[in-house]
Parts: sequence; structure tokens; C-alpha cells
Amino acid sequence: MRLPLIFAALVALSACAPTAQVSKNRPTYEVGIGFGQPGTAPVSAGLSTGSSLTRDFLDLTFAMESGRGLETFSRFEGPVTVALSGKVPAQAGRDLAVLIERLRREAGIDISPASGSATITVEFAPRSELRRLAPTAACFVVPNVSSLAEYRKKRGTDAVDWAQVTQRERAAIFIPADTSPQEVRDCLHEELAQALGPLNDLYRLPDSVFNDDNFHSVLTGFDMEILRLTYSPRLVSGMSRDEVAARLGASVGMIGLGSTPPDWTRAIETALGRNGSLPARKAAAERALSIALASGWTDSRMAFSYFAVGRLMAGSEPDRAFDAFEHAADVYARQPGGALQVAHVDMQLAAMALAGGLAEEAVRLTDRAIPVVRQHENAALLATLMLVKAEALEELGNPGAAAALRMDSAPYARYGFGSDSVVKARIRDIAAVADRAAKG
Repeated sequence: MRLPLIFAALVALSACAPTAQVSKNRPTYEVGIGFGQPGTAPVSAGLSTGSSLTRDFLDLTFAMESGRGLETFSRFEGPVTVALSGKVPAQAGRDLAVLIERLRREAGIDISPASGSATITVEFAPRSELRRLAPTAACFVVPNVSSLAEYRKKRGTDAVDWAQVTQRERAAIFIPADTSPQEVRDCLHEELAQALGPLNDLYRLPDSVFNDDNFHSVLTGFDMEILRLTYSPRLVSGMSRDEVAARLGASVGMIGLGSTPPDWTRAIETALGRNGSLPARKAAAERALSIALASGWTDSRMAFSYFAVGRLMAGSEPDRAFDAFEHAADVYARQPGGALQVAHVDMQLAAMALAGGLAEEAVRLTDRAIPVVRQHENAALLATLMLVKAEALEELGNPGAAAALRMDSAPYARYGFGSDSVVKARIRDIAAVADRAAKG
């Protein structure tokens, strides 16, 4: 009888895990989060090398997220500069500096910060203004412009069509100014990487921001290897796919492997999107899983299909959700760089355990996930895990430890969610899950 109420709380709780698209209303210098040395996301122990890395590079480089193919390889030739403009959030300059230093050190790119005119301009504007131009994008990158005003004038022309670019000269990244510090940082990582390199995302990649599953929020070791290849002296703008493949020593047989059927992509987007009824989204998740099973996949697409089913069944069909999450975790655990995805699954299972009155299990799951999430610098997910654990500690009769953990979670929550109102809403959502369990 209490499942609908628990489901509502679980949905709100789950929604904050893969992304953190919320508003921001405080100076970020008040955040004071500590991830150790910032900007040092772990390199996967199973980092793709050789032919598989080349195949991934080709598939990322010669297509766009829409599926549209690209005829020529393009990049910036020469030093790259990056400038911030608009209503720049306080934390953005620091996060950009850390990112640029990583790109120089790990990807070998000649890139530096600038003020005024720059190769790449990052402009901050109100979210409402950006949504009028790109309704479904949290942030986006456009070629051959340096401002939002210039983009408005050129919108719809070949000048801002990436498929027409044979050598990159200028680009602009547009990010909401009224959002959380974490979303700003995440946008900087993904959009600057795409401004510099590949414009495509591949769901099969487990350890990359070039994946629409949104698990990774900062550039990984794999991503840096992709960008290093992009700026390899063996390549030059204007090359065809065959020419790039030949320069990288790729054989024709390794090109174009692992394509993802559009039907699966549409099903996943429907299942985890914001539109559509719950029954329709559940059906879409089941359809995605059926396609994955029929395709015989053993990679992150199979795991993500199970994850989508688990997300949508958590409140109404907990047994089905638990089984789906277990399958997802099993597949992710076998993927290079899959530890963060397993931690996301653990968060979902911990919330279910809390809702079911299994406080000790919730503590066990959060304890397993927290070190991984801290290492990957996802403040929103880290705060969520800490708050779930705090509620579990309350249930176990340890209010002092619970209060201390909530206090420790505060800086991560502010960085991850932004405004106090959103932080308080997350706390209420998690408390509601525990409260339902206590009253059940």
C-alpha cells in the first residue's frame, strides 16, 4: 500500500544521481569541497590500447551524436586559447584552470587560458535563454562563432554546421550561468573535449565522458588518450576516414564495429527521458533490454539496459528492479573503468534497502560506493550516498554519527546541487524514503 509513496521519493532520489542539472544561488568559493588533488580522475586499469583504441577513435571522430557521418577529420592546428565570458560563476575559472592543466599534461595539447579574444570562448548565459536555442541540451558547442550573439546571426547556416568544418578555427561553448558548480564543471569537461576533438558519443564506452549515459562527469584516462590521438603529429585536418585509419595503422576490418541500433538508442532515451507516461517509459526500458539481449551484447550497453529497467521498476516492482540492478552491476564490474557505474547501482540498491527497512544493508552499500565516487569527483552522487547512509544510521540508533555525516555532506551537496532549496529537497526525499520504511 505504501509503494506509490516510496516510488515518488525513489524517483526524486534517483534523478539526482547521473546528472545534477539544478540551479545555483551561492558564491562557489563558499563550497570548499575537497577531493584531494583536483582534476585527477583515475585512469582505468583496463585502458583500451592498440586496435581497440583506434577503432573507438575512428567511430568517435567520423560521426556526430545524431548519427550523421563526417567526411573529414578536423581539429585546431596550432596553439589553442580558452576564454570565459558572460556572467561567469565564481568556481568556473578554477575548474577551467584545472582542466586545461590536465589537457596539457595528459593529452599533450598546446592549450592555455586567455582573456578577451580566444580560439575557444566559453560564454555563460541564463538557462532559459540557452533552452530557446537548444531545448534538450544542458550545454553545447558551436563552430565558427565566439559569442551567443554571433551564433544567433549564423544559426541555421553552413557556417555553424560541424559537418562543413575541415579545419577548426574558432568555437564557442554555451553553459547555463544559473546552475550548480558541478554542472558547470561537467559542461566544461564534455564540451571543451568536443570542441577540441570528437563530436560523437558511443554508448558502448564504459570509461568515457563520450557516452550519453552520463555516468562519468570528468574526463577519464581513456578520454585523454582519444584527445592525444586527435592531436597526433601523424594526423592533419582535412583527412578522410581511410587516410586517418591508415596513419594510425588500422585495418579495414576493425573499422565500424559495434554499431548501436537506432531502435535501442530511442528506447533508452524514452525510458530515461523526462517525457512520456511511466508505463510508456517502462515499456521502452524493457524494449531496450530485449534489443540488448537479442544483440548478444556483453558491454556497457547491456548493463545500461538493465540499469534503465531497475531505475523504472524500483518503486513498483522491487524484486524485478533488484534483479535488473544485480545484472547491471555484474556486467559493469567486468568492464574497464566500470567501478563508477557499479557505485551508481549501489546507490540505487542502498535507497531500496533504506525503503525496505534494511538499514544495515544500506550502510554496507554506501560504504562500498563512497570511496569510488569520491575518487571520481562526483559531488552530487557522493552527497546522496552520504545522506542515505545518515538516514540508515538514524534507523540503527546512532543519531550522533548521522548528524556528523550530514554536516560532512553539506559542501558536496552545495557543489553538486547548487541552491539551498535543492539541497533541502534532496534531504527531504531521502528522509521520506526512510520514514516510509519506519512507518511500514
